[in-house]
Amino acid sequence: MDSARAEGTPDTAFAIVKCMLGRVLPEASTVTDQRPELERPPGSNKGERDILSDFLRYINIYCSMSKFFTHVHEAVSKARGNTTDIAAKTRAFAEEKMLDVPYVDLTIKFIGASGLPKMDVVGSADPYFIAKLDDKIKFVSTVKVNTLTPVWNEMWCVKNVPAHANLHVQVMDKDAGPKDDYIGRFSITVGPGAKEAEIEGFILKRTKGTFWLHIDVNPPSRPNAPAYIFDGPIRFTRHFSPTVGLLTSINDERLYSTWKMYIRGVPLFFGTTTQGWNRDYKAAQSIFGPGPGSLAVRSSIQAGHRMLYARTTRNGFGIIEKPTDILNLLHGGKNTLGSRTFAEHRIKPVVYTYVIAIDDQSFRFSETGAAFFVDFASKHALHANCQEAVYYSGEFHPRPEGGWASFSDDTPDEAVKWELVIDNNSGTYSPDPMMLPALKELLEYNFPGFAIYAFDRQDPRLTESREACRAYALKYRGVKQEELQPHANAGEETLSHQAAATTESGQGTDTTDETPGADTEQGAPSS
Repeated sequence: MDSARAEGTPDTAFAIVKCMLGRVLPEASTVTDQRPELERPPGSNKGERDILSDFLRYINIYCSMSKFFTHVHEAVSKARGNTTDIAAKTRAFAEEKMLDVPYVDLTIKFIGASGLPKMDVVGSADPYFIAKLDDKIKFVSTVKVNTLTPVWNEMWCVKNVPAHANLHVQVMDKDAGPKDDYIGRFSITVGPGAKEAEIEGFILKRTKGTFWLHIDVNPPSRPNAPAYIFDGPIRFTRHFSPTVGLLTSINDERLYSTWKMYIRGVPLFFGTTTQGWNRDYKAAQSIFGPGPGSLAVRSSIQAGHRMLYARTTRNGFGIIEKPTDILNLLHGGKNTLGSRTFAEHRIKPVVYTYVIAIDDQSFRFSETGAAFFVDFASKHALHANCQEAVYYSGEFHPRPEGGWASFSDDTPDEAVKWELVIDNNSGTYSPDPMMLPALKELLEYNFPGFAIYAFDRQDPRLTESREACRAYALKYRGVKQEELQPHANAGEETLSHQAAATTESGQGTDTTDETPGADTEQGAPSS
């Protein structure tokens, strides 16, 4: 790997540009008819600008989009020092000159790291990392427990990324306290090939280890699509909420899970259309309205969200690659509401509350009857962390082909074609039913092999399917009537009470995956 360093002067900028050009087109020296003059003119500032401008013009003349990215960024990524500054200047000049900046599709494999410092008094470190492309899209890794040589081998596919983009990675140590410890960071350009980067600490910029990754680059498959489109793999985290379990004194059958699933291509289907909070809905007014009362409600809900979505070393993690992976998520396991031993490995007939969040384009959901919803003004606001808008929200439930009413419990789940029924049943955000076709297409894009049915909350077909699901759970799976809606047993401390206490005490936590009342009468929206 080259060790050339740039100190930010015109001379060194000129040298780097010449080096980059030599790597881009070794045959350039034989081309004389259109080749721009690359000699540095007098005047340091002007010379640097002219050199960079000539460099971009030269690329436009001699390089195709693919060649520009493949060769130029390979050279930049192998340089050290302030090459990020050079890339930033390249981007700025490209925009200034209105040049046609090429876009590419990236597949980034985060391999692992070594030489990390010991961070914990007992043990070594629990590292994870946060990666960003130009602060436009973010990837959060899993936590590797008690190791200074973590191996992740995690993939990140992003479509339509500018060829001059930068990848910024911050390495952290998961802590049991409210704040995680900072290990270090690095930035590289997104040229193709294997990468080895030094992790730079905060104090004196000392090296805190080495990080390995690999980047594959391809021409854009959907050049007219928006930039920075997440394209998989579909990852999910399952939060068992151990803190919530301890705080609310609930037993094993009521240790409910929350899921966060990173689904592909949300902007491809929703574009810039989002669903703001419903100003005609009283519960939403109490959350998002002005005044200290609403501020207190929001603070309590946000504290509850942090507890529900806390990132811990005990979180579940997985990748959705085939339909059976989705089915496994929907099994009635020991740590889910109303589960019984005989039904642990069967699809659970249950209704889920969901939101598709804007900030990270994640699909967040939990059982609608989960006890942690008790006393919160809105289930959907809890999942959405009180964001004023979401891409979409509502409820969904699985069902066998033909519906639960005609299903026999003697039939193995593997012998059945499964369907997902999803709706816009959310009073807090009151999603536009005209976007239901887009929602259906989004889920079909992410979950091929499933029949997707998207119904408006007032559609009688939805009511029939949902009630059949609940009736089956009561009759055949041992679910109790009171478990269909959030409730607290006598003497049980609720999550909302604990969240309010946390807010009043000024305590907080920074451990979520970000940096989400019961069902009402039939026909009324879910909160």
